[in-house]
Amino acid sequence: MQYILKRDSRQAPFDATKITSCIDKAFEAAGGYNGESRHISFSLTMEVLKKLEAEYDGKPFSVENVQDMVETVLIEGGFAKVAKAYIIYRQKRTDIREARSELMDAVAEIVRETNKDNANVGNSPSAKVLQISEAASKSYYLKRVLTQEEAEKHLDGDIYVQDLSWYGKTLTCLQIPLANLLKDGFNNGHGSIRSPKNIRSAAALAAIILQSNQNDMHGGQSYAYFDRDMATYVEIERKRQERILRNTLEELKLTSSEEEIEKLVDKHTYNETYQAMEAFIYNLNTMHSRAGAQVPFSSINLGTDITPAGRMVAECFLLAYEKGLGKGESPIFPNLVFKLKYGINFDETDPNYDLFKLAMRVACRRLFPTFSFCDASFNNIYGDEEVAYMGCRTRVMGNVNGPEVTDGRGNLSFTSVNLPRLGIRANKEIGLFYQLLDETLDFAINQLVRRYDYQKNMRVKDFPFLMGQKLYVDSEDLKQDDTIEKAIRHGTLSVGFIGLAECLVALTGHHHGEDTGSQAQGVSIISHMRRRCDEASKKHGLNISLIATPAEQLSGKFTKLDVEKYGVIPGITDKKWYTNSFHVPVECKITALEKIALEGPYHQFCNAGHISYIELTSAPGNNIEAYEEIIRAMAEADMGYGAINFPLDICRDCGQHGLHGQEKCTVCGSEDISRVRRITGYLSTLDRFNDSKLAEESKREKHYGV
Repeated sequence: MQYILKRDSRQAPFDATKITSCIDKAFEAAGGYNGESRHISFSLTMEVLKKLEAEYDGKPFSVENVQDMVETVLIEGGFAKVAKAYIIYRQKRTDIREARSELMDAVAEIVRETNKDNANVGNSPSAKVLQISEAASKSYYLKRVLTQEEAEKHLDGDIYVQDLSWYGKTLTCLQIPLANLLKDGFNNGHGSIRSPKNIRSAAALAAIILQSNQNDMHGGQSYAYFDRDMATYVEIERKRQERILRNTLEELKLTSSEEEIEKLVDKHTYNETYQAMEAFIYNLNTMHSRAGAQVPFSSINLGTDITPAGRMVAECFLLAYEKGLGKGESPIFPNLVFKLKYGINFDETDPNYDLFKLAMRVACRRLFPTFSFCDASFNNIYGDEEVAYMGCRTRVMGNVNGPEVTDGRGNLSFTSVNLPRLGIRANKEIGLFYQLLDETLDFAINQLVRRYDYQKNMRVKDFPFLMGQKLYVDSEDLKQDDTIEKAIRHGTLSVGFIGLAECLVALTGHHHGEDTGSQAQGVSIISHMRRRCDEASKKHGLNISLIATPAEQLSGKFTKLDVEKYGVIPGITDKKWYTNSFHVPVECKITALEKIALEGPYHQFCNAGHISYIELTSAPGNNIEAYEEIIRAMAEADMGYGAINFPLDICRDCGQHGLHGQEKCTVCGSEDISRVRRITGYLSTLDRFNDSKLAEESKREKHYGV
């Protein structure tokens, strides 16, 4: 017995003393190690060697063969307790090896090729380090924190624990209370920042706040009332401009009429505001967070402040966004959401209707803004407290533990359900489907509550900006060593879902874009899910809500797992992706108004977030009337949030637009074309899409009939 086969099939010198050492450790773990143990370990080792020689008789044997023989000898020798300790030790070593192997494989893949799970993460060295750390974190949480059943269901594809690599260290997203931070000042770790004294400083600090909080969270950062919150600093800027002008006139011993002074003050204030908004947009597309791995995933809501200062903020922001970046490229961030509200901006006689028209003009060129509907039946119930959205679709409002507000709250975490799999398993038996759905919902909700129990015990000092600067509702009185439970009970835990369309095909033979009966069944399924979330919210005393999952990486992952389990099923697993949330499949030939009418009913049930899209062949150009008709149709269908998509291909060298289908710029001949598309609510370039989303994008049918 000179050699042994290692686990990787390499031959290595056989060392019997390692057997003795392992048996010693087993005795020690079993609490029976004493002066005689060494002698017993040696005797047992000799017995193992005898049995190995008898069984293999000179033939090669492996590490696993030796370990099996040690277990046998311990049990036969009457050392059952020691054998159990040895088995546990052996399993731990196996787990460590497997985890290390899986992790190294994941790291090798990341180093070799950019991970495209998140189209907002680039290919820089910092981005790769972030991805490697996420892979290590994910492995840790799967092996050490999730229950075995939770880990199995996640890996198998019954559910998907979103953002698993951030499971127990942070929260998802936040609607940041900008007004409070600018008014009171803040500290992002290197000294105090006082309240700004002009609009440019206010805009610069607004960008810094987004970046600072992004470093404490893994999800989106948003301002719910950007025009209102910045209006204060436009007023301060106006007084500053007036003071400068009057002092200058006095120094030069010049006079001017009050009317002329007012005009000049207005002009200078407007110019400063425009420059501030332009710089804000530039900052959010260049100012990286998360160790330089990505720019803040930012969203801005505006459109409903009717004061002159608030209107100026909105107008200047929209014009700066329309102008684009340095060479005319479209800004990827911030996600821009224009809030629509009757009596404010939705009718021609409304004071901000001109801003709505401008917002549509900008969207026809830049894809943003998207549009949220304050008067939707599930949004207007909050009265003057406007509901705001994040660009990806996230929404917070209802609160079983305190004020029903948007500012200072966000999503804590969410877990998505694989609806197509449940449909396949039910095999057209609706009763069985609902039984499986309820079981899965119970499991997902309990997993979210377990995650919350993990999150709530984190401390204020773990979140130096988010909690240290009192961004969250009810965090005002928390001290550094306090847990964050008092604050985050106001956040939301969300159950998500993907692939309603494919689920309906499995249950009825048709998706909801093909059959009215399937549409009725789809509404029934999603309303049932919302009802179960509401019941769970009351049971647990937490804000458990339903979200139409923004499936980016998940879209292809669920499909791949289901193909492995069930094979290729026409209409269900025969594509590289599952259809996003409750959407009608992208390849379905349907008019814009038909799609809006079908998807509208689902928005009311997805209280944690929702969005619907209409796809156009090309940029609408000056056809604002047709664009507005689509937006109004969304409002009439009781949608909460909607967007209009089209290919946005721009030359990076000269800024030429409208290059869809062109390999080279038609003006300067450059081949460096930025091909921007919307993905799960926000924008990215096609080169950052993963394979499943690339396949989905290529099949997007255009919607006509407006």
